[in-house]
Amino acid sequence: MCRDGMMATQTPPKARDMDLSVNLAPSHKVELLLRNPIMTGSGTFSNGLELASHYDINALGAIVSKGTTLQPRKGNPTPRTVETPAGMINAIGFQNIGVSALIRDIAPVWARWSVPAIANIMGYTREEYGALAARLDGVPGIAGLEVNISCPNVEAGGLEFGQDPHAAAGVVREVAANTSLPFIVKLTPSVSDIRPIAQAVEQAGAHAITVSNTVPAMMIDVKRRRPVIPNGFGGLSGPAVKPIAIRNVFLSASVVSIPVVASGGIMTGTDVVEFIMAGATAAQVGTATFLDPSAPWRILRELEAWCAAEGVTSVDEIRGAAHQTEPRRD
Repeated sequence: MCRDGMMATQTPPKARDMDLSVNLAPSHKVELLLRNPIMTGSGTFSNGLELASHYDINALGAIVSKGTTLQPRKGNPTPRTVETPAGMINAIGFQNIGVSALIRDIAPVWARWSVPAIANIMGYTREEYGALAARLDGVPGIAGLEVNISCPNVEAGGLEFGQDPHAAAGVVREVAANTSLPFIVKLTPSVSDIRPIAQAVEQAGAHAITVSNTVPAMMIDVKRRRPVIPNGFGGLSGPAVKPIAIRNVFLSASVVSIPVVASGGIMTGTDVVEFIMAGATAAQVGTATFLDPSAPWRILRELEAWCAAEGVTSVDEIRGAAHQTEPRRD
């Protein structure tokens, strides 16, 4: 592994010598192979169709769909977003076209792409997750699922599935029983310690985990004396949450053997390097695309340039590098 201590006499690897491919489901009979670690974040890239007409969609590692529910949803009243220092708060309300329209209108387009398309799913009961997994199983164009367990469990008074290890594991087992696809479980940061949740979903059958979702947040309009977002609360994303996400990736990677997908505040290729050194296998670009629609491609170029400059030919060489020394707790 060559990083800060790379000798001046070493020659940076040529592009053809660099292999940034990763596998998000090494434990599944159908591996989820990505040509590079750069993914799009759910809800920030729509379903990829719009930007595919402007950029080379197949250059990315994978795309992740908008969150998909059993029935179409109109979402929350506007305004749904508000800018914050170093980030933004959103309360979209899971607006989406529903699983039937996804299968009918979107998946056939994905089937023509070489980049893996991962359908993000969410439900309010375990049975809804199972039904979604069953509907999407075997659909051409869908390479895998991302299971968002940051949703309120209506059977538990609104507690998020991802806040309780037993509830989280129950959703995972329900999905596993209803699909032959590899699937990633997207965790919530709204826990005191993410490690028990990560361990629970791995033991229940998850092939990878995404760490993590937006952080609950709020802003108040002091002139109106009301919340800026009519819904009251929303999810904070962007650079402001990156240190939180890095810690959660580090903690999760220390207790699971399945791949960890980083999500939270990624704006540059160096951000991706940080997350990989914390133990991530891949990284999702989300809020950055609101500032720069070409961000995923730019970040990929920056990652490749960093690896070339450091003599790194594979992300395996730097994955988990930060775990080599025990971090200080003060």
